[in-house]
Amino acid sequence: MRMRAIASVLLATGLLAGLVGSADARGNASSAENFERYVWDEVSPAASWAPRAGLEAVAVGKTFYVLGGRTPNPWVAPPDGPLPGDSTIHGDVWRSDDRGETWTQILATDDADHWPARAYHEVVQRGRRMFLLGGQNISVFNNPACEWFQPGCGPPFFQTSEFFNDAWTSVDGVNWEELTGDAPWEGRAGLSAAVFKGDIYVMGGSYVDDPAIGGTGERVVLNDVWKSTNGADWVQVTDAAPWAPRAGASVAVKDGYLYILGGEFGFVGFPPPYFNDVWRTKDGVTWELVTLSAGWSPRPGHTCDVLRQMFVCFGGFGQSTDPSNPFEPSNPMDVWVSRNGADWQELADPPWNATEPADIKYDYDTVVGPAGPDGIGQAIYTFGGDRETFDFFDPTQWLNVDNDVWKFQLPTP
Repeated sequence: MRMRAIASVLLATGLLAGLVGSADARGNASSAENFERYVWDEVSPAASWAPRAGLEAVAVGKTFYVLGGRTPNPWVAPPDGPLPGDSTIHGDVWRSDDRGETWTQILATDDADHWPARAYHEVVQRGRRMFLLGGQNISVFNNPACEWFQPGCGPPFFQTSEFFNDAWTSVDGVNWEELTGDAPWEGRAGLSAAVFKGDIYVMGGSYVDDPAIGGTGERVVLNDVWKSTNGADWVQVTDAAPWAPRAGASVAVKDGYLYILGGEFGFVGFPPPYFNDVWRTKDGVTWELVTLSAGWSPRPGHTCDVLRQMFVCFGGFGQSTDPSNPFEPSNPMDVWVSRNGADWQELADPPWNATEPADIKYDYDTVVGPAGPDGIGQAIYTFGGDRETFDFFDPTQWLNVDNDVWKFQLPTP
């Protein structure tokens, strides 16, 4: 009873919280030291599927699947181009039974009876079943009213996308059932989704093509939250979460909380319109700010996974901070770990064994799975991704998209 009374006094004065925070920070630093032993190994330098960004990957049992995404089309010289965003949009599904080393195409884009081709969608896994949600297709057209460098005229191209609000499910990646073609949430891309406490959650994202990339309207960025028990019937949890509207955020589930980390509310700008805040919730309704500014720089298109009860965040897009050189590759070359989402430690080695910012990916995807015979425990696997700089007058720009597979693992001794 005496110890309980002392604890009550310390809590009332705020001292106990400081002691707990210090202990957690020490535990965080100790766990970060353990991750310094982890290495990046390339599983496949060129998978059978086409290089792509905005793809989704999911692990169902011991099987990996890659679904959809976009591949930039070859550069077109003026006066007919370049055409920012011009891409082949995929509706295919690929399967790997050896942890990403070899792949088999099990569904083609033009096969009937499955979801339309798309990118920047979400795929989540619950039990033996996968659920595909939202995303967009992209079409780019020449603007016949304007030619390149014509004074007083609009862009020589315009981009239109269809933003999806459908939900599909499958147990094998081949046979798909449409659960709804018109969910009550707005069609969106760059959304975040997760399975949390048995329910499927959808949050954030955006719709309408941004004028910065040839859109003709005003982009809408969202901070609503929806959930479903079956993918067909949806309930709006909140129409406006306390975190700012965003797309390209990462989500993670840890210790009974659903977390959202980082993201963007614009593609480019000075300062860059990106976030590095962390929020969490136990029910999707009430959100708690974990930190307004994590140790890592603001970014979209990154990933945060939970490995060994630690957040592991890396990758993402970084805009050049030099206005005189706006297309300089500036993607963040760092990996950060945290036990609580508030206190972060940076690891010594960059992701993907990168040697320069141009090597860093964004809009890739990850899964956590068994490390395999050359590793211990679980590993984070990465699939494909984007390294474009948005310099659409660079004739090699369209080649900066990948189809490699990597894993971040603790190697066997």
